[in-house]
Amino acid sequence: MGGVNPAGRTSGHQAFRRTVLDALPDDDQARTLLGLAAMMRLADCQADGAWHDAEGRPLDAAGIVEQTRQQVLDHTLIRRIEDPRFNEEGLPANRKASLALDTPLTFRIRRRQLPDDLPPTWQVKELDRQSLEVTVPAGTMEVMLPETRPAQVRAAGQLPSGFEPSRLYRSVHHPRGLSMTVFAASDCLGDSGLEWDGLRDRLDPDEVAVYAGNSIGQLDDEGWGGLLKSFVSGKRATSKQMPLGYGQMPADFINAYVLGSVGGTGAALGACASFLYNLRLGVDDIRAGRRRVVLVGTADAPITPEVIEGFRTMGALADDDGLKALDALELLTDADYQRACRPFARNCGFTMGESSQFIMLMDDVLALETGAEVLGSVPGVFVNADGWKRSISAPGIGNYISLAKGAALVRDMLGEKALRERTFLHAHGTSTPKNRVTESHVFDQVARAHGITAWPVVAVKAFVGHSQGSAAGDQLTSALGSFAHGLLPGIFTLDAVADDVHAERLKLFRDPLPFVADAAFINAKGFGGNNATGVVLSPAVTERLMAERHGETAVAAWQKRREATREVAAAFHRAADRGHFEVRYRFGEGVLEGPELDVGRDAIRIPGYAQEVSLAVDNPFGRLDEGDA
Repeated sequence: MGGVNPAGRTSGHQAFRRTVLDALPDDDQARTLLGLAAMMRLADCQADGAWHDAEGRPLDAAGIVEQTRQQVLDHTLIRRIEDPRFNEEGLPANRKASLALDTPLTFRIRRRQLPDDLPPTWQVKELDRQSLEVTVPAGTMEVMLPETRPAQVRAAGQLPSGFEPSRLYRSVHHPRGLSMTVFAASDCLGDSGLEWDGLRDRLDPDEVAVYAGNSIGQLDDEGWGGLLKSFVSGKRATSKQMPLGYGQMPADFINAYVLGSVGGTGAALGACASFLYNLRLGVDDIRAGRRRVVLVGTADAPITPEVIEGFRTMGALADDDGLKALDALELLTDADYQRACRPFARNCGFTMGESSQFIMLMDDVLALETGAEVLGSVPGVFVNADGWKRSISAPGIGNYISLAKGAALVRDMLGEKALRERTFLHAHGTSTPKNRVTESHVFDQVARAHGITAWPVVAVKAFVGHSQGSAAGDQLTSALGSFAHGLLPGIFTLDAVADDVHAERLKLFRDPLPFVADAAFINAKGFGGNNATGVVLSPAVTERLMAERHGETAVAAWQKRREATREVAAAFHRAADRGHFEVRYRFGEGVLEGPELDVGRDAIRIPGYAQEVSLAVDNPFGRLDEGDA
């Protein structure tokens, strides 16, 4: 797995450790804080292992942790938006106005700034080669007056301060979501401990797939956001904004610049369930035997004035007025913004977040052969719509079906006792009043059906916010962290469970909870009726299933091969914890356009790929004799 969100880097469970920091042993706390300090450029580790602070002064690791601890805590997770436009400066805007001119108005302007199509009553006089004088007669003049508007939403889950993924590779005007994609996919490859080119050479190139996208495309200025406002902002559209804005572009970037893949590709967009939609594509491909390795992920960077305003006008976001009303406050402090997201408590809306998360799926035979680390397994992802609706954005009935199917699968695979006692829920948990009622009712009904009396609920958005299509990726990678550390993150903003939450059969808690789990349910409830529930099994359960299928001898041989994989991954984690990131971005390398291929009847050979692409295709339709066709 790999990625980045407001809690930090995904690989090595760094981001997970940030969400359970106080429950960790001292050494793990120090490692987490030191790694985040390096990531945030608060400290630097030299090649010889010597640490220096941000001013270049030598300091040992313990000194770095002590010096930067509070800054790391204050500038990760949900916090006051650090873009100055959201604070004192205000959001840039224009206001339409009609000016009543009692006398003619004369002004000077640069030639290239004057519009081509002028009102016929305007008089233009040339002053020199670059300057013009314009006279507008008395009367009414329609104008746009620049202004700044105070932001009404000032909290968001932002990447750790000081970390900018576009600085880590040759990024040229890439939208933020795509820079996050390149980092996250590279982080995933490094975390695997496997050398990608060697892994690819074992496979038919068509046995690899990438399913990755986001929920709303790239809407910052480098993507569709800048394109769509180019006319009214007076800025030129660029040749990159249109193509780089597409929602499937994360997959395209990975194929073209990270993996060099010619296999399956695509993106399924399903609002907040987008990560699980893409995960289902990967799982189905592997179960059907179409692919052997699939990179699944999403990347969303929606913290822009326009996107936040769009959600705010829906009444979906926790704005300043709502937060003040919740706690009867006159003024919001930084500490109040850090508590903006309150799943299953008294709340007033969700908090925007940004994140990119990727996981590598592999069939079990290949995992055994390569000595791959197994962080868990995904036996199924269930997706259901809501049926008839009044409001397209309101929750409906589909999530009852998707979660009930997931619970039935775990019961059939692991037994009723495991379902009741050794599973937990990773809630969508948006922190809206409607979500706390409707999602808890889904949980309650499924719990009743299976005799569950205290189902633990994790709501990681309390830490990282709602990253839209990447939200379930945040949940899944957090669940993998729970398997590894035996801890469930608490809902630290849960002062008290709201009265309308269906909590009788749920276990809602503030502090990290020690818990040994066999499986987790990753739940998503997206706008439009995009419901999905993914089942993820623990590595211990997965190993037992692998032994049952392949035998103890095969598993023992895999465990021996895995030792080398773990050593490589551990070296990657040590480097990343020092702020030394290995971003894989290969622009313009090995480009092929067609004439270089060797196209045969049964296979295609591609220069640079060790295995040929087989053209043997599945035909379940039968065959007609040529005379009958």
